[in-house]
Amino acid sequence: MSTPERDAPATAASTRTRPEGALAERVLGELADLAAALRRLEEHGAADVPGGLTEADPKSGEQWDAGQVWAHLAEFGSYWLPELRLIVDAASKEPVPFGRTKADPHRIAEIERNRRRSVDSQLAVIRVDIARYAHTLASMTAEDWSRTGRHSTLGDMDLWTFLQHFVTGHYHEHADQLDQIRDRPK
Repeated sequence: MSTPERDAPATAASTRTRPEGALAERVLGELADLAAALRRLEEHGAADVPGGLTEADPKSGEQWDAGQVWAHLAEFGSYWLPELRLIVDAASKEPVPFGRTKADPHRIAEIERNRRRSVDSQLAVIRVDIARYAHTLASMTAEDWSRTGRHSTLGDMDLWTFLQHFVTGHYHEHADQLDQIRDRPK
């Protein structure tokens, strides 16, 4: 017996494929690395906030205190997730323009405004953001993983490079900065 549901064409979502094989393993590795970044940040969050500054940024010479590092950690996740979705949801075979630079006034203002908030409140935001990333990455299809973006200063990048530069790798980079501040001789 024929029914409208049975005769309806397959939707795009139902024909999209889940990652398999090496791609699925790579996604699982990314999720594990994201969880490892969160564990590192939670360890820092459980300790006293150290004084001192990060090492100077090689390009700008800028140094941050721990409050600035935590404020940035709490602000960038909610910025970059919609940018990731922009790239993926465009479903384009061409690179999709996205992003901001370090000079972005909103980024700078958020860091300054929130640098004195408690680490607990910053960490709560980070936990939510990382959970949102984990959910998004775990639900992406093989087609989604094939997308590319175009950053105004860094150029074209696949999603793995995007995650390394703006998400997972960025969480680790700032955990490294907290390590530096903590481990600096007093």
